[in-house]
Amino acid sequence: MDIPDAEGRDRIESLIARVALRDRGAFSALYDATSAKLFGVVLRVLQDRAAAEDALQEVYLKVWARADRYQVTGHSPMTWLITVARNHAIDRLRAARGGTQPLDEAMPVADPTPGPEARAVAASEAARIGACLGELPEARAAAVRGAYLEGATYQELADRAGVPLNTMRTWLRRSLIALKECLSR
Repeated sequence: MDIPDAEGRDRIESLIARVALRDRGAFSALYDATSAKLFGVVLRVLQDRAAAEDALQEVYLKVWARADRYQVTGHSPMTWLITVARNHAIDRLRAARGGTQPLDEAMPVADPTPGPEARAVAASEAARIGACLGELPEARAAAVRGAYLEGATYQELADRAGVPLNTMRTWLRRSLIALKECLSR
C-alpha cells in the first residue's frame, strides 16, 4: 500500500470528519478520492468484479454510518477505510460460502493495526509536520490545524481569527505552500 503524502492524509481525514457530520459533498469527494483503492481491496478478496462493485457500495454505506467512529491517531486514514472494506469483503465471502469455516481452513487475517515500521514512519512524519507547523505564525498554524484536522470551514476559521473570509483562504493557501516547501527540505 502506498503511504499517501501528509496533505493527502489530512484531506482524507478532513473528509471523514465532514462525513461524520453528514456532509454529502464531503462524502462524494471521499468516494472520488478513495473508491479506486478500496475497489481493488474488495476485488482482491472477492475475485469477482460484480460482487466487488456491490460490496464497494455497501462499504461506503458503512463509512457513511460509521464515520463518527474514526479517530485521528496520526495513522493513515486509508488504513481505516481499507480495514472497513477488507472486513466487509471477507464477511461477504464467508456468507457466500455458507457461514464460518473450520479453524484449519480459515483464511489468514492480517492484523489491521499498523506494524512497527508504519508506526515509526507515522511518528517521524508527524514530527516533521509538527516542526513545519511550528515555523508558521501561530494564527496561521491554528488555521491549518482547524481546517485539516478539525474539519472547520473557512468561514468558521475566519470568524475565530477575526479576519475576512478571503484573508483566511489566502492564509491557508500560503500556509500549505510553506508547509510543502518545508517538508520537501
